[in-house]
Amino acid sequence: MNDSNDTAADVTSLSSRLATLTTEHRDLDAIIAQLALAPPPGDDLLLRRLKKRKLLLKDRIAIIQHMMDPDVPA
Repeated sequence: MNDSNDTAADVTSLSSRLATLTTEHRDLDAIIAQLALAPPPGDDLLLRRLKKRKLLLKDRIAIIQHMMDPDVPA
């Protein structure tokens, strides 16, 4: 009985984390698009760091989505 409560809490926690990461990914996407239109002079490093962070978030989102998917028997 405790296991089902723990599982529900884990899914809720993962869902919350997924929503947070998705929001941050979307916000970074908007910032990167804005910077691409009018890049600050001589600040390529900022754009590269933002893109790297966005890729990291994408990977974390994929991992959480995989963890939330039910196991499918082969």
